[in-house]
Amino acid sequence: MDAAAAAVCSKAAVAVHNHADKDTFLREVYPLRKPAVLKGIYLGACTSKWTVDYLSSAGGSQEVKVHVASVPQMDFINKNFNYRTLPFDDFVKRAAEATHAEYFISEDEKYYLRSLGVDPRKDAADITKQFPALADDINIPAFFDKEQFFSSVFRISSAGLQLWTHYDVMDNLLIQVTGSKQVVLFSPRDAPYLYLTGDKSEVLDLDTPDLEKYPQFAKAQRYECQLEAGDVLFIPALWFHNTVAKVFGVGVNVFWKHLPADCYNKTDTYGNKDPIAASRAMQILDRALKTLDELPDEYRDFYARRMVLRVQSKSYSKHYK
Repeated sequence: MDAAAAAVCSKAAVAVHNHADKDTFLREVYPLRKPAVLKGIYLGACTSKWTVDYLSSAGGSQEVKVHVASVPQMDFINKNFNYRTLPFDDFVKRAAEATHAEYFISEDEKYYLRSLGVDPRKDAADITKQFPALADDINIPAFFDKEQFFSSVFRISSAGLQLWTHYDVMDNLLIQVTGSKQVVLFSPRDAPYLYLTGDKSEVLDLDTPDLEKYPQFAKAQRYECQLEAGDVLFIPALWFHNTVAKVFGVGVNVFWKHLPADCYNKTDTYGNKDPIAASRAMQILDRALKTLDELPDEYRDFYARRMVLRVQSKSYSKHYK
């Protein structure tokens, strides 16, 4: 291993909790605001029933919009994939295959489903509405109040598929129903090192990143875990996460509103639009930066540094780790 590779991100394991119930979760896990793998939770019949044949039969031929990529490492920023529509049963069979007799791009293309609401512009995903027959098979952990529920997202991935690093603005549980998945996470405090475009990181290859292009990435603290069938991962809001499906697998993400409902953007159906106050603050910052452009370079630099110091002194938390 060369010096550059050795310098990449120190690693830490995600904490594991066995047989956590709601009281244990709320008392020992949730207050820490850190990811945690929860094992031994009863998830219902889905863990044994959701085979390829059963999913194809129970899910039927309703059409679903899926991502199709010729490479396993998906890049949302540069869109190295296509959107295609397939009958659900056909999609499941294709996603479970290593090579395909029928394909859009190449015989070894990868597939990914992130279920959508009935009208994606207005409705959040809800497995009970989009896949009611399958919803009956899964027991979603009741770790939050019913009125906090935001969405339940059905996810199916081809083996080897890697999703881009991003954050969500709501807490969520990633339920790994079948298959296994490697998950890498980064703290919100490491945002300065992740080269963000919106809510997504430009750094795609987390194991051998281009440190000439992304030198600050080496400073990020990497948390990782491997989810096996039946595991549940708690991902707190704002924690960056990246997943790799080790084999064909099925999961369900459950998001809930842990802030007061009026904090969130009412047009958000994905759970990734910044809270209203945060969006407003960013808009004000953009106007302030535009005003600084009226100054000569020497002054602009000086007052920009003063602004950074003020933000740090007024807004950085002394308690958050």
